[in-house]
Amino acid sequence: MPDIEIKTICVCGAGTMGSGIAQLAAMAGFTTIQFDVQQAMLDKSRDHINAALDKLVNKQKITTEEKDSIAGRITYTTEIHHCRGNLIIEAIVENLDHKVALFNALMLVNEPATIYASNTSSISVTAIAEKTAMPSRLAGMHFFNPAPIMQLVEIVQTTFINTQVTDTLLRLAKQMGKTPVLCKDAPGFIVNRVARHYYLEAMLLVEQGHTDMKTIDTIMEATGFKMGPFALMDLIGLDINYAVSNIVWESLGKPKRLTPSALQKQKVDTGDLGKKTGKGFYSYRG
Repeated sequence: MPDIEIKTICVCGAGTMGSGIAQLAAMAGFTTIQFDVQQAMLDKSRDHINAALDKLVNKQKITTEEKDSIAGRITYTTEIHHCRGNLIIEAIVENLDHKVALFNALMLVNEPATIYASNTSSISVTAIAEKTAMPSRLAGMHFFNPAPIMQLVEIVQTTFINTQVTDTLLRLAKQMGKTPVLCKDAPGFIVNRVARHYYLEAMLLVEQGHTDMKTIDTIMEATGFKMGPFALMDLIGLDINYAVSNIVWESLGKPKRLTPSALQKQKVDTGDLGKKTGKGFYSYRG
């Protein structure tokens, strides 16, 4: 079979991840469409992308002309029938039903050869694919936050997948300057499965009064980690991180070692979700 050529990428969702993926796609030279049902989210994403590109200009990583060219490759829309491309990347809320409904709607307006990828960090890609009209065209393409900077991308294959789809996604990730890793669909995939202990053990130490958050972060960063667990959870979003913990825990039969943290649940319940709300484990206000 000939390779699938990707020219236009549509990113669904204009939150933190969707915005980062759209920026990344445009920087890699692709015509990029960003779709969201809320115009306010699209406006916020546009502002965020422009600010990120301005920083790259100030750091002399790109020229003003390159910035204008990148920004010019992105269009923003609230109309789903405008979301047409060779590749659709979904980066909406972590809800199975919402993802399935979106993919099925997109499959009605796109060509049969279109590839669909979910940026889910924890929901079973198989569970998504099996409820869609074209399961062989859907895979996981899990970027990490912030998407323009983090190098790893997990390409998640299901039992339905057409291998040409995963081959195309692997090649595309490299075109974007990323390091792709192919893995089978499993709870937490690779990174979020391994990382549970990084977060959970750190929170357990604090809950049991053995030490404090800042000390743990300082020690972990001093031993080579770019970010300590608490700073990293604040960056990711405590609601997202807590949801992943619950999904992995439940999918694996609720083992005690992976029990979600009461400390984190308390933060989520009070709305202190990290950098995006100005307060999480640390304060980012003022």
